[in-house]
Amino acid sequence: MAADLAVHDNGSDIAIIAMHGRFPGAGNIEAYWDNLLRGDCALRPLSSEELQEAGVPPEVAARPHYVAWAGTLERVAEFDAEYFDMSPREAEITDVQQRLMLECAAELLDRGGYDAGRYDGNIGVFAGSAMSSYMFGVLRRPDLLESLGELALRHGNDKDFLASRVSYKLDLRGPSMAIQTSCSSGLVAVHVACQSLLSGESDMAIAGAVSVRVPQASGYFHQQEGILSRDGRCRPFDHQASGTIFTNGIGLVLLKRLDDALRDGDTVVAVLKGTAINNDGAAKVGFSAPSVDGQAAVIADALAVADVDPRQVSYIEAHGTGTFLGDPIEFEALRLAYGAEGQRCAIGSAKSNVGHLGPAGGMAGLIKAALMLQHRTVAPTANFERCNPAIPMAQTRFHVAQQAAPWRSEGDGPLLAGVSSFGIGGTNAHAVLAEAPPAQPRSMAAPRPAP
Repeated sequence: MAADLAVHDNGSDIAIIAMHGRFPGAGNIEAYWDNLLRGDCALRPLSSEELQEAGVPPEVAARPHYVAWAGTLERVAEFDAEYFDMSPREAEITDVQQRLMLECAAELLDRGGYDAGRYDGNIGVFAGSAMSSYMFGVLRRPDLLESLGELALRHGNDKDFLASRVSYKLDLRGPSMAIQTSCSSGLVAVHVACQSLLSGESDMAIAGAVSVRVPQASGYFHQQEGILSRDGRCRPFDHQASGTIFTNGIGLVLLKRLDDALRDGDTVVAVLKGTAINNDGAAKVGFSAPSVDGQAAVIADALAVADVDPRQVSYIEAHGTGTFLGDPIEFEALRLAYGAEGQRCAIGSAKSNVGHLGPAGGMAGLIKAALMLQHRTVAPTANFERCNPAIPMAQTRFHVAQQAAPWRSEGDGPLLAGVSSFGIGGTNAHAVLAEAPPAQPRSMAAPRPAP
């Protein structure tokens, strides 16, 4: 059933008009969607040759708790420096995360059908990244430091300059902000971008995050009761859940006020009905521990902003790190905020497919949810067999999505989804999404301004 346009139009809705990303096993969102539909897991074991090339000593790789698994991106070393008016040496000193952000931001605008140089409005940039590990390799290159100087190293690798480099190279005139809240950075960036659009500071906004660790092909040590998985797999909400695995990727969305997007004839992928952020404060057992109260509160805030009935939400893209204690805490927060009664509601987590992208983890989830709304299809959660016994899921309306299935609303309104992202340190973010309104016939839409 087509969504009723009136349901979407609350005066503060934000349209996602384009998306782009690169994920383990997927060089673009089309390949990402194909992998999600199949329930593929892109995490893989590393060969001894890969570990040796990454500088992992054989005696380290042979230790009992060393987990030689990773989720890697292809062709991260490739970069068209000339296209971005950078010298080869300037590109060489610049963190791979900043280079990927530049490339993907440029393609994102292209996917949205806009040429920044011909667009009259303000385009904002709100982006986060992981700490630069690339910088440590540059520091071992005195030739680069001597020829370009310490400031060039700082500008190319410090998180502070991630968003402003995109604005400078693409000539974007809106607000430009680095957003850093650990694992929730990407979804927090989306929230701040929405606020900028609603306040009128931005007419369009690029929002998202990137995380690439170099070398990519290296494993980690599993610690009992720690956050990292014992076998290189992430199993959200499963009885075998033992933790997550940090991987590499980037996800970006191009945002616009919904009224403006419809007026300008943009393609609307999905609608952000409401977003919210908060922090747990001190009411938890430790700095890195999650909080039921904090998570439930941010979800409730997002639902209030969205002005939707939580009982009508029929999919939740969870943070879902696959930790045996963290998943039950998250589920309890979802149960409190969304209620045990209402439409049958599927739960999933993209971390089961691509691992935990760190600051970009929320973007993998947001893009997944938007693709599901666009295709009206629920994608399965990989690596799920049986529910964690500490989660009373059978007594609620929730269930883990285990196979691809058509997504239908039980009422007359649009399909609705929630997306969560929680950062170590307690900064929580939640977004409520709705499927796009029916496309207007070209004869009814106002003429689109020159891009």
